[in-house]
Amino acid sequence: MNDYRKDAAASRRKAFLINAAMLALLAFAFVYCLCIGKYDVTPGETLHIIFGKLFGRERDWSQLTENVIFGLRMPRILASILVGAALSLSGAAYQGIFRNPLVSPDFLGVSSGACIGAAIAILMGLASGFLQAFAFAGGLIAVSLTVSIPRIMRSTSNIMLVLSGIIVGGLMASILGFIKYIADPLTQLAEITYWQLGSFAYISTGSLLSIMPTLIIPAAVLFCVSWWIDIMSLGEKEAQTLGANVYRIRSIVVLCATLLTASSVCIAGTVGWVGLVIPHFGRMIVGPDNTRLMPTCCLLGALFMLMVDTLTRTVGVSEMPVSILTGIVGAPFYAWLLYMQRMRLQ
Repeated sequence: MNDYRKDAAASRRKAFLINAAMLALLAFAFVYCLCIGKYDVTPGETLHIIFGKLFGRERDWSQLTENVIFGLRMPRILASILVGAALSLSGAAYQGIFRNPLVSPDFLGVSSGACIGAAIAILMGLASGFLQAFAFAGGLIAVSLTVSIPRIMRSTSNIMLVLSGIIVGGLMASILGFIKYIADPLTQLAEITYWQLGSFAYISTGSLLSIMPTLIIPAAVLFCVSWWIDIMSLGEKEAQTLGANVYRIRSIVVLCATLLTASSVCIAGTVGWVGLVIPHFGRMIVGPDNTRLMPTCCLLGALFMLMVDTLTRTVGVSEMPVSILTGIVGAPFYAWLLYMQRMRLQ
């Protein structure tokens, strides 16, 4: 028993040190990414402006530089950090609760439903604020349909829920295909396709603040129930034996993970691979314990998405959609992770 406690304490210290190092790296990357772009700003000037605005100092810097930092780069950098953390946390929660390492945040049809909501808003010619609202509503409607199918069939098994997600995802993909078919090929179709590929180019401070509650509150709840996710990962019967209310815990986790995914999609569009790859990498670093894994996943996901978004806006003449780069980086990286874990998977 004493050896077990010593090992657990050592694991917690290791996870704390790793998370502290990643947090420091994230802070450095945050400042660095504020500096680079089509209009370069030195780190000293960036920090001077940030602290000057925070402490109300008299402005002795260029108004153009201030607009670039606070008006253009700051909102999208914060959005990329939040989306990366949310998708990674959602992926870790889904994989833990369903005991399946191949589960990704959009497997219940969230992304497909959000794409349909956004596509409808584009067809109606609505403003970007309405587009985000329609995307969020579409994601929640898709998940509601997914959850309703097992209830209609009077089944509470994980397998039935996963199969329902496949059914709803296929249906949503067909509906989206029809919407793209009837869309104007010169304007609306291009906008729908670009939104599907993901981008942080049109993020504003107002839209980011409006979606913050549906990012912070579900994340806090998942951190609070992370211990129960570990219990659920043992299996439904074992969890019931240990006193877990399987249906209630699973419903809470699915709801929170869905809100995180829907919020991320309505901010940046569909972003693939992050919620699938980052939790695997996190397990390699701190192990499968969700109480340690979830904070690590948030920091890893935030770092990864910040780097990807910075590359999309700095490499090349025009900005590249986010999902293209996450796929280019994520697919080989996931193959490497599977190779490193091949013995355990066998």
